[in-house]
Parts: sequence; C-alpha cells; structure tokens
Amino acid sequence: MEFSLLGAALLGVAAVYGVIYWEAARGNAADCSKDLWDVSLGAATAGLVVGRLAAMIIAGTNPLTNPGDILIVRSGVDTGWAVVGALVAMAVISRRETVLVAGGLAAAALAGLGAWEAGCLVRDACHGTVTDLPWGISLGGSEITRHPIGIYTALLFFVAALAVMWLKRRTQDSLMVGGVALAAAGTVRLVTEPLRSALGGRPTLWYLTAVVLGVGVVVVAQYRQRVEP
Repeated sequence: MEFSLLGAALLGVAAVYGVIYWEAARGNAADCSKDLWDVSLGAATAGLVVGRLAAMIIAGTNPLTNPGDILIVRSGVDTGWAVVGALVAMAVISRRETVLVAGGLAAAALAGLGAWEAGCLVRDACHGTVTDLPWGISLGGSEITRHPIGIYTALLFFVAALAVMWLKRRTQDSLMVGGVALAAAGTVRLVTEPLRSALGGRPTLWYLTAVVLGVGVVVVAQYRQRVEP
C-alpha cells in the first residue's frame, strides 16, 4: 500500500497556505469577500479527487468496487483532470469573484505545484530520462544516472511563483495575473516533460491548452486595459 503521494499532497497544501499568508501580510491579498485559503483548500481537494478517480478509471480500476484505492494510491493522480476539477471547483466556490480569486491564488497555486513536485523526494520518484550530467541521480541498485526531473520542475514552478508575486506588485489586474500564471504552468510542463520517463502517452495536449488559454487571457486583459478609460 502506498501513502507517499499523500505526503507530497500535504507539501503542496503547505506551500499554498504559506504563500497566501505571506502575500496577505504584504498587501497582495485579493480584494474579494472570499477567504483564499478556504477556496484553495476546497479546489485542491476537488482536484485531487477528480484526478485520482480519473487515474483509476484510466488504469482500469473501478472506483465503485475499489473505494479504498482512492486513498491507498497505486496509480497516482491524473494531473490534467485534477487541474480541470480544481478550476471548476474554484469557479463554483468563488461565483462572481472568480477572476479576483484566480489572481489572488495565482502565485500560491504555482508554489503548491512546485512543492508537489518536490514531494518526489518523499516518493522516491524524481528520476527522469538517462543523463551523463554530474548531478544525475540513480535508482537503487542501478549505475545508470537520470535527470532529477522532479527537482527541475519544482524549481521552475518556484521561480514562476516568484515572478507572479513580482507581477502582482506592479498590476492590480487579476485577469492578467491569472493568465500569466496559467501560461507559466503550462510552459513549465512543456519544458520538463521531454525529460520525464513516461510509461504511456504524454499529456502534452493538456499543457499546450494551458499555454494557449493563458496567453489568450493575457491578450484579453491587455485589450481591456486599452479600451477601458
């Protein structure tokens, strides 16, 4: 039985919590009536459940007949469906303040993804494709060194989170901030995915969709800034 994925999830939740309250103390909290921590917790929970159920179904496991496997993780979480589930849940919880909440949670979400990826150290799942670089890591009992893809991805997500925090200091446009964060998340995945060991098809389409949607949102935000007095 495998519980280590839950440990990685807890790291992600802790990072989200830390960034929300770090920003709130420095005037970067969203100007909305919703509690960002409550929204993020609800959205993250919904995303994990949706992603876990999707992974079980894709692997051929029936969640109705194997409900224990939802928590006793064997086949992971489908990240694409997890993101969709989290975004839908955030929109439902936020209602008319979705844009403000999305902008407020942008940096925290990226930091959470970075901490989730750093959780590969807990799961012993940082290994990617083969490399001869000096910082390559090897599986137990193997002399073959591999890219520490989990660490690469975590660092890039943390850099993206810092960049979004910087952007939030310079604009009050939550739509712009949310679009940049979405595009950054997709870009990080596209950059690191070729170095990840994959047993099946790569979810490249998910990441491309995130980049295209994010860039589209940024374009809309810029247009709105120009036409509004």
